[in-house]
Amino acid sequence: MNRWISALVWLSFTAVMYLILVELIWPWFHLPDLGNIGFTLVFVIFSVAHCSAVEGSKRTSMFFVTSAVISYLMEEIGVRTGLIFCAYHYSDLLGPKLGHVPAIIPLAWFMMVYPAWAVARVLVQGIDTSAAPGLAAQAIIAAMVMTAWDVVMDPGMAAAGNWVWERGGLYFGVPRRNYFGWLLTTFVIYWIVGWLWRGLKHRTAATRGFEALPVVVYSFFALRYATTNKIPALQVVALFSMGMPALLALIRVFLGSRTAAGVSEPDRLIA
Repeated sequence: MNRWISALVWLSFTAVMYLILVELIWPWFHLPDLGNIGFTLVFVIFSVAHCSAVEGSKRTSMFFVTSAVISYLMEEIGVRTGLIFCAYHYSDLLGPKLGHVPAIIPLAWFMMVYPAWAVARVLVQGIDTSAAPGLAAQAIIAAMVMTAWDVVMDPGMAAAGNWVWERGGLYFGVPRRNYFGWLLTTFVIYWIVGWLWRGLKHRTAATRGFEALPVVVYSFFALRYATTNKIPALQVVALFSMGMPALLALIRVFLGSRTAAGVSEPDRLIA
């Protein structure tokens, strides 16, 4: 593993954990933060760097480009037509736009897509994901883990004015169709990436703890939402929607076998 990439992973991981801590203790003590855009950029650096360290640059490029292109197209179609996610539009709080979608949004998708995928990969370990049924299973689980994140994130972000649901919705002001849109978008991303990765058996030797860093990040997000969400009812939702897959993944990583932690021997090659 390239030591500079490894150093970048640990540096960006520390920064992400600090920013999550800032949100955790915000009701009682205020520490400097970077705002939504700054947080997203730091988190994206972590996701890209960690994926590069564990999966290699070719796999990471495929993952990032697929996620960015599909998420942008789905968002642009969604904003223009009201299809996919329901009728909504973005405010100017998230910076300059490409068409109708803030440029930061495709990056924000990948920052979440990668940790959710890491959680799902641990949960489905032992299943042959090179075959169509296993690939579909991993894509479905990852899409659900990812959508669970939006279930507790979207109402608060919308309430803060980052985007507007034009006709509201039954779920804390969010239309239910939004979550089917998330499931569809993320399933397509994970399916395509899994298909592109077939035959590219390139994984770098890494410690169990290093490989699990995205799982730890996802888990701390679950903790943050379950304790300090500004919509109290969503604290309960977060505990079970994000908390359950996070807990199961952490148990498999730290109490399971090396194989269950995310590395199957046939797929583990030294770079």
